[in-house]
Amino acid sequence: MKRLFKLLYFQVILAILIGILLGHLYPAIGIQLKPLGDGFIKLIKMIIAPLIFCSIVLGISGMEDVKKVGKIGVKSMLYFQFTTFVAMGIALLVVNLAAPGSGMNVDVKTLDTSQVDGYIEAGKQHKGIVAFILDIIPNNIFGALAEGNILQVLFFAVLLGLAFSKLGHRADPVKVVMQSFLDGIFVVIKMIMKVAPIGAMGAIGFTIGMFGIDILKSLGLMMLWFYVACLLYIFVFIGLLLWRYNMSIWRFLLYIKEDLLIVLGTSSSESVLPAIMDKLERAGCNRSVVRLVIPTGYSFNLDGTAIYLTMASVFLAQAINQPMGLGEQLFLVFVLTITSNGAAGVTGSGFIILAASLPIVGHIPVESIAIVFGIDRFMSEARAITNIIGNASATLIMSKSEKSLDMETYKKVVG
Repeated sequence: MKRLFKLLYFQVILAILIGILLGHLYPAIGIQLKPLGDGFIKLIKMIIAPLIFCSIVLGISGMEDVKKVGKIGVKSMLYFQFTTFVAMGIALLVVNLAAPGSGMNVDVKTLDTSQVDGYIEAGKQHKGIVAFILDIIPNNIFGALAEGNILQVLFFAVLLGLAFSKLGHRADPVKVVMQSFLDGIFVVIKMIMKVAPIGAMGAIGFTIGMFGIDILKSLGLMMLWFYVACLLYIFVFIGLLLWRYNMSIWRFLLYIKEDLLIVLGTSSSESVLPAIMDKLERAGCNRSVVRLVIPTGYSFNLDGTAIYLTMASVFLAQAINQPMGLGEQLFLVFVLTITSNGAAGVTGSGFIILAASLPIVGHIPVESIAIVFGIDRFMSEARAITNIIGNASATLIMSKSEKSLDMETYKKVVG
């Protein structure tokens, strides 16, 4: 029994259950637990930018062939776009067949939008594609690191990694220092993960205490079919891709079960990003591939978010009795492909991107997002879990396709 209590995943399960009970039975106490969840997320965010910076630089500079870096980068981006389109396709299929918003007949004029005004305003300020591309270039790399702007950190890290690769042995002294710094970051991560159960308890306790379990009953069909779409994407699409490369989705999910439970509790894929990278390397993936694909996917491969945005948009159209035609839905997919890039790490990113996209799509009033505000928090767990599984499986597939996955180690570690 003592050994069971020492297992992280058991501690997280226990903490989540305690958080749910406290939030349900004592809502006031549950709400007061919010700082515990926020504190854990801040601890993780503290090391995300330097972790990605060092990982990318060392990963790229460690590749002897610079052309291979470009090849993997291009293949990864193409793969990300392909999987995102498939995710959106599954979302469209599910939301059209299930039609969870049909019959609601919501009058937008009667909605209380006070709680979503901030998201609507942020959506109006959302940058277009040209501004988005220009914003990838940092004014100051130290400022980008301090602010945790992942895309800017990613851009400079790729350039510096390529530069170190061309310098060869002359860059070794800096790389040794950077590797030592990265090793130190992983030690810090191990310390932070010891408080993961407390963070999970605080986050889930606040959610239940603030919104109540009854919120699960209202708009439950939308939530149900959203979870169905995520499960279809993970177990059918990702499962088939891994099976194609002689890997089992079930065994892989068992291997990362602790991390998935932490994501479930904190509703943040950030919370396990360092741990996932470490586990993929221990499972036999080439270190350079892991350090290139995972951070890039963190910004450009948000499959769970893509499913959510697609389903939410069509659901809102159904709810206000202004359903979208096929052409409008295909245009929606095109718009979301552009507007959703780089949304990772932005607080309330799902609502901000939704508010930014609806006016572009056309006839759906942006104020209608108030309809799904109450249940958004309960769908964020599935978004985060789907995002992290999508990125982890992408790394496995890229490693396998590049013959950079040690299958003997994988079978021994994962099964």
